Amino acid sequence: MKTSFKTLLLVLLSLSMFSLKQDKPTKVIFFGDSITQAGVNPGGYITKMKEMLEKQGIKDKYQLIGAGIGGNKVYDLYLRMEDDVLSQKPDVVVIYVGVNDVWHKASYGTGTDADKFGNFYTALIKKMQSQGIKVICCTPAAIGERTDNSNQQDGDLNHYSNIIRTISAKFDCPLIDLRKEFIGYNLKNNPTNKESGILTTDRVHLNEIGNQFVADLMMKAVVK
Repeated sequence: MKTSFKTLLLVLLSLSMFSLKQDKPTKVIFFGDSITQAGVNPGGYITKMKEMLEKQGIKDKYQLIGAGIGGNKVYDLYLRMEDDVLSQKPDVVVIYVGVNDVWHKASYGTGTDADKFGNFYTALIKKMQSQGIKVICCTPAAIGERTDNSNQQDGDLNHYSNIIRTISAKFDCPLIDLRKEFIGYNLKNNPTNKESGILTTDRVHLNEIGNQFVADLMMKAVVK
């Protein structure tokens, strides 16, 4: 009788622990630059995602955390990965970087060369995957919204986006191809070839429509 009671207690305890584990929300960290830093503000894409989760009645199933710092490039992410990401033991990390690596080459002469960009990006993924983290990659969306390839950094932005596409495929990471999606949206919604004001406020940072656009794309990749 005592043995049976102990067995029953062990079974109940196991079921209870399994239930607690199942109820633990999926922790998602958005790792990036000022675009991600602004994502947690009112109207930001991360805030919008939280609102969408609440409307769907699944807000308790996901914990969304913004880890964006203005001006960051890929090597900045690498240097702060331990403190800002790994220490929090996330289930999923969304890497959204590349704009400053390209933009700052022209504006400040402090961008990131393509080969170094690829090496640091690969190092980020390897380290996170080694700890069982699911990594989702994003291509950098825009530095100017003109649709005739006349934005100054279009060539570099396309090149760095291709680097991310190649790396994401190599390491079997889901890809949110913001570059492709932004170009497609502007081709349909920017008939006067404006350099900003369609999805961005200043050619780079997201306006209200841009934040919702990114939130919708992120949701498709994050929420399963």
